[in-house]
Amino acid sequence: MAALAMALTMAAQSKNGGITPQMLAQIQQQNAPSAADKALRNALAANAIDNLAKNQANAKALDTYFSVETKKQSITNQKSSGRCWMFSGLNVLRANFAKRTDSLSVTFSQDYLFFWDQLEKSNLMLQGVIETAKKPIDDQRVQFFFHHPLGDGGTFCGVADLAEKYGLVPTEVQPETYSAENTSRLSKTIQSKLREFGLQLRRMVADGKKAADIQKRKTEMLSEVYHMLVITLGEPVKEFTYAFKNKNGKALTAAKKYTPKTFYQETVGGPLNGSFIMVMNDPRREYYKTFEVEYDRHVYDGHNWKYLNLPMEEIEKLAIASLKDGRKLYSSYDVGKQLDRKRGYADTENFDYASLFNTTFGMNKAERISTFDSGSTHAMTLTAVDLDAQGQPLKWKVENSWGSDSGHNGCIIMTARWFREYMFRLVVDKKYVSDKLLKDYEQKPLMVMPEDPLFQMDE
Repeated sequence: MAALAMALTMAAQSKNGGITPQMLAQIQQQNAPSAADKALRNALAANAIDNLAKNQANAKALDTYFSVETKKQSITNQKSSGRCWMFSGLNVLRANFAKRTDSLSVTFSQDYLFFWDQLEKSNLMLQGVIETAKKPIDDQRVQFFFHHPLGDGGTFCGVADLAEKYGLVPTEVQPETYSAENTSRLSKTIQSKLREFGLQLRRMVADGKKAADIQKRKTEMLSEVYHMLVITLGEPVKEFTYAFKNKNGKALTAAKKYTPKTFYQETVGGPLNGSFIMVMNDPRREYYKTFEVEYDRHVYDGHNWKYLNLPMEEIEKLAIASLKDGRKLYSSYDVGKQLDRKRGYADTENFDYASLFNTTFGMNKAERISTFDSGSTHAMTLTAVDLDAQGQPLKWKVENSWGSDSGHNGCIIMTARWFREYMFRLVVDKKYVSDKLLKDYEQKPLMVMPEDPLFQMDE
């Protein structure tokens, strides 16, 4: 009777495509365990999938020679935070400074810029809530602000907007704090407060409050957020004395007083916005077209993400031109795919999941993006390329921000085939971009929504 009752229950639950007893029997019949399956099951019971899927034929010694390589610099560590975009962006800026001055070095404070990033993103969320307050709470755009009120991810556009607005300071005058290196609890706490504030602002709009009163209340809310940031990240430095040093730590200049803005002028030299273009490889969309992501920026009065979509061959040419001139680049990837983290080696053949599970994984890059199976997840600093006799890339190297003891001395070596499949964004100085591509970049952009699979923040 019990078996009959269970069968009836399963049949009752099988409407509209559910699993019927007959279907389950067929599934189980097709999965009669073989001797090999039993051995694999025993092995997987005590081992990580990646350990058993590792392709030993691909585990040879790393080829560390690169025909084109920029000057090495110290490896940074973002710790338990999603600030890879900031680390990569600031790595590019300090490399540019070292190249321009030939001997001086600097490391910029991530804690300082992160403070302003979190305050600006809080304002962006609250202002977005005000501007969409007359829409229902379940409207897609309203839900965007409440679902993502604050995060620690981003792109190089955020580095450009924040650094131009608030300047930069050296790490020595505003070092990392625990909450800067471990952002989860701070972000979640401020997110809860922002959602509460957002509901208050919606009620004020619904009650017909004056715009001036709403803005006044928003300022009071941001004051509370500012206080939360001060006690976790520290008060942003306003003035400091600093002497530039060489790579060995020896002071090469006399100590001088700076503000964050004058230090930015000294080290960066001028506006970042307008000096670069961001390109992407999205095979779902038409190439040589420009796309812009509304509301997905760091600063309300700053710049939306704007990309020129290019085939990988064009992106590789831009990267090679910059690297040949000694200039590192901000770039982003899907590091969750086929990366041997211990060796610091990324290749499409590192892990053979298909053989392990006796199946195939046949999606191409466009299909992986469309189904949220792949996308930009992590920003790193592109530093080197190895070219063959015809000038085609064989492999690439990036400086990562997971510490000097991770990967290959803090770096990751990527094969050309992995680069083409899992590289997504590149920021390149305009002087390495052809007139044609610059003209393509300046065309009226097609607006896309931040929910798009490829337009997620680098972490």
